[in-house]
Parts: sequence; structure tokens; C-alpha cells
Amino acid sequence: MSMIYSIFIVICLVGISHWTSAKMSADLLKTRPPLRITVVYNNMKHTPALTTAWGFAAVIEDGADVVLFDTGGDGPTLLANMERLGIAPDSIGTIMLSHFHGDHTGGLGAFLARRPNVTVYMPRSFPAAFRRSVEQRGARVKVVSGPRHLSANLYSTGEMGDGTIEQALIVDTASGLVVITGCAHPGIVNIARAARRYLGKEICLLMGGFHLLNHNPEQIRETVAALRQLAVHRVAPSHCTGDTAIALFRDKWGKDFIEGGCGAVIDDL
Repeated sequence: MSMIYSIFIVICLVGISHWTSAKMSADLLKTRPPLRITVVYNNMKHTPALTTAWGFAAVIEDGADVVLFDTGGDGPTLLANMERLGIAPDSIGTIMLSHFHGDHTGGLGAFLARRPNVTVYMPRSFPAAFRRSVEQRGARVKVVSGPRHLSANLYSTGEMGDGTIEQALIVDTASGLVVITGCAHPGIVNIARAARRYLGKEICLLMGGFHLLNHNPEQIRETVAALRQLAVHRVAPSHCTGDTAIALFRDKWGKDFIEGGCGAVIDDL
């Protein structure tokens, strides 16, 4: 009887432990701070008062973390749009650069002149001279090679691709993963798969440049079908995605398609 009683007690304790752990995980999800994403630089228009130009940048506010993802093609446009949107450079603590092209890094120098005390995450493949110039402006540089936890709910896919090397930003939310791309040179489907594989969750939002501008209709349809098969819940394509591809995404996702042009604010995830 004593042995049976002991086994019963152990089973109860294990059950309570599992229940407590599950409840704590659920409570953590419920208490996560709200996520707000503001597109501050884009060649696609959304808010008339803002200036559009070729490139991409977005501000991600996730509780204590305020991240500038890419910096667009030029500093004056970036800073003016941020000012009109009520986003102060001093509120930014982290910058993440997706890849080395000028329409994603061109605004960095002007931004650092205003706000040098930031941490800049960039792919290891960036030229050493570029890294040194960023450090000389007062920023802390952290290079990224493989998938990496950045802070709190923010992650990098790590370097991807064998041509133009690129990283994408992943935000782990209670609704699933938010994946933000600069140009998706390694392939938007590859990036989506990598994000799912890294964190083991579905994607609730995929946004940014999908690099389908010069793809033919069949290639675009194949991309859309692959993302549907990956169960990407919502999409907000812009920048280098191309009008033809964006029209197809809008048609296939319907109410789950989000406009992602300059000035777009996404905060209902």
C-alpha cells in the first residue's frame, strides 16, 4: 500500500508541475506587451503626408524594445517621415539591417548623426569598412551569422542566401510569428520556412519586400501557393514585391491582406 501511495503522490506532483508550467506559459503570452509596426520608408504610398522613395524601413515597438528595421535609401526622407509619424530617433535602441543594398542602409549615417547610441545588428557578410564606419559614429555593432535571439521576443533568421546575403527579423507574438523582410533576396518562401523551422511556430504575419518585381506570373503563382501551404495567416507585401504580385496576394488573402506602404501602422495582431 505504501508503494502505491508513493506512486500516486509522484503522479500528482508531476501533474501539478505540468499544469503550473502550462499556466505560467499561458499567463506570459497574455501579458506580453502589444506589438506596433510602423512603415517609415517605402516606395509605395499609404499616408499622403509622407514622402515616398525607393527603399524600406519600419519601426517595431515591442514593449521595451524599439527597433528600426532597415533605414531606407536616404536620411532626410527617413527622419522627416519619422518626425511626421511622431517617432523620435531617441526612442530607438536597436537598428537591424537586412542586407547591404543602399535602399536599405542609405539612411543610416544621417540617423546615427542624430542618435549614435544604438546597437546595430548587421550580417557578418557586410564589408569590414562599413562596420568600422558605423562604430566610428558611436554605435555598437553586433554581427549576425546564424539564427540568433536578439532580445526579448526578437530574433534573426541569420544570414541566408548565396548571392545577396540577407537576414530577416522575427517577432514572437502570442498570435504566432511576425516575419519582416527587407527584399527577400534569398526567396520569401525560404525565409518563411526558416522562421517556422527556427522557432517552431506558424507565421501570423509576413511583411516587407518579397522581391517578386521581375518574376513572371507563373513564378508568382508558385510563390503564393507555397506561402498558402505554409499557412501564412496574413501578408503585407510592399517595396520590391511588384504590382502584379501584390494584386495576387490581395486576391488570395482577402481580408487578411494588409496594406504595407509608407505610413502603414499594424497593431492589431
